[in-house]
Amino acid sequence: MTPKERIQATLRGQPVDRPAVTPIFMSWAAGFIRRTYRDYYLDGDVLAASQLAVTKAFNLDQVSAISDPWREASAYGMEFDYPEHGVGRPHSVLIRSPQDIARIRPFAIEQAERPAQRIASVRKMAQAVGRTHSVLGWVEGPLATYADLRGVESMFLDLIDNPQMYLQAAEVIIDNQIRFARAQVAGGADMVGVGDSVASLVSPPMYQRFVLPFEKRLFDAIHGAGAAVKLHVCGDISNSIQFMAQTGCDIIDVDWMVALDEARAAVGPEITLAGNFDPSAVLLQGTPQEVADAARRNIEMGGQRFILQPGCEVPPGTPEANIRAFCPCEGCLIRKRFAL
Repeated sequence: MTPKERIQATLRGQPVDRPAVTPIFMSWAAGFIRRTYRDYYLDGDVLAASQLAVTKAFNLDQVSAISDPWREASAYGMEFDYPEHGVGRPHSVLIRSPQDIARIRPFAIEQAERPAQRIASVRKMAQAVGRTHSVLGWVEGPLATYADLRGVESMFLDLIDNPQMYLQAAEVIIDNQIRFARAQVAGGADMVGVGDSVASLVSPPMYQRFVLPFEKRLFDAIHGAGAAVKLHVCGDISNSIQFMAQTGCDIIDVDWMVALDEARAAVGPEITLAGNFDPSAVLLQGTPQEVADAARRNIEMGGQRFILQPGCEVPPGTPEANIRAFCPCEGCLIRKRFAL
C-alpha cells in the first residue's frame, strides 16, 4: 500500500497493512534540516523541505502545511513580530470594539502574502510526493480565527454579552476560510486540517450554537472540493467531541487528556480518530520504550479507523530516538505492529 492508499482505506474502514502514522511536525521539522522555526513558517520552501525531510526519515504517511496560527490574521491586517524560535507575537488585536467588525472583510487569497505562501508549499509538496502520500492543507477554524483577531478573553465576553458581534464576523470569516481551503485543494491537498483549538474551552451548548454550524459549512465545502477533513482541537474535548462528530469531519485529533476508548464511544464507529499519547510527558520526556508502550496502547484502543500520532505537536527538543520508537522506520520499537 502507498501511504495515501493507507490513509484513504483507514477513512473508509477498510483493512490496511499497518496503522497510518502522521505526527504533527512544525518547529522540530525545521530544526531537523537546521533551520529555525521562523524560517519554517515565513518561508514556504523551508516548510516544504522540512516536511519532506521528516516524512522520508521516519517513513510517515502524510506531509502537512501546518505552521502557525497567524496566516489568516495577517491577511486581515494584524501586524506581528516574528521571533527566531517562537510563534509570532501580535502588536495588538484587530477587533477592539464592535465598530471594528467592519474590518473583517473578504480578502484575495492568492494576493495575501502568508496564505499564498501556504498554498505554494502545498503545491510544492504535492508535486514532490502527492502521488504516493497524503498532502494536508491547513486553515484556522471559525472560533479560533475570531479569537486570533479579537483576543481569547474578549471572545468569551462576546459570546456571552454580544453574540451577534461574533456571528456577524463569523459569516465573513467562514467564507474566507472556505476559499482558502479550496485553494489548497486545488494546489494538491487531498485533506485539509482545521485547527479550532479554542473550541475546547467553550461549553457544549456554546459549541453547538457558535462553532458546529460554521465548521459544518467549512467541512461541507472542503468535501465538495474533493478533499477529506481533519479536525484538530487541542485540549480536553471530552464534553464536546460527540458534537464534533456531527460536523461531518473525517478525522478527529484526540489530545492526550481524552482516553481513546471514551472518544470512540462518544463519536461512534464511522469517524477516524488520531492520537493520542502525551507529547510532553511521554514523547519529550520519556524513554523510547515508554513511547513505544504508549503507542501500542493507542493502537489497541483505536480500532480499525485509527491513525497513530502524539496528542499534539512534536515538541522541540524531542529526542530523535523517541520519534523513531513509534514510527515505521529504523529504530522502531513496535515493529510487529507494522509488520516490519
